[in-house]
Amino acid sequence: MHSLSISPYFASIIRTKNKRKTLLPSKKHRNLQIRAMRAVVQRVASASVEVDGGIASEIGPGLLVLVGLHDSDTESDTDYICRKVLNMRLFPNESTGKGWDQSVMQRNYGVLLVSQFTLYGFLKGNKPDFHVAMPPQKAKPFYESLVDKFRKAYKPDAIKDGVFGAMMKVSLVNDGPVTMQLDSSQPSKNTSEKAEES
Repeated sequence: MHSLSISPYFASIIRTKNKRKTLLPSKKHRNLQIRAMRAVVQRVASASVEVDGGIASEIGPGLLVLVGLHDSDTESDTDYICRKVLNMRLFPNESTGKGWDQSVMQRNYGVLLVSQFTLYGFLKGNKPDFHVAMPPQKAKPFYESLVDKFRKAYKPDAIKDGVFGAMMKVSLVNDGPVTMQLDSSQPSKNTSEKAEES
């Protein structure tokens, strides 16, 4: 968690006449918070996407990845998310008994990618606002390039995806449960990359 002195856009606390007052982030500071591709990664026993009453995609054991695209995302963000998701050690090693020891590729499991722009929504009053999410006309080819990158980095038949822009029903059996959030533009990612991969 960032400290208040480092991140002024987070809510800060000041004292006034022995009372505490919470200062909410300004609109300017809200937009500065996170500019990154966001992935919510869930370890699953199974997952599927239903569109118009039929199953569009499904996997057995593996990872369900909800992907939120920020309007400022670039190809380097897709590289980071693809690499980290495929190498995250979220599975136990049945041979050694170690808990967090193997990646989805080492287990030969599947990955189901689902585009979800609501990951970049925030409440404006009681109504969600999505203006920092990548607009659909730009997001569709960008998301398709991300899916293609996953298939090239792993194996095509192991990577499934939903239907971009469609109303989907996503079903999953969360194994654990295990859920991780991953943002591509993390302040420490460059300095900690080697340590994370060890």
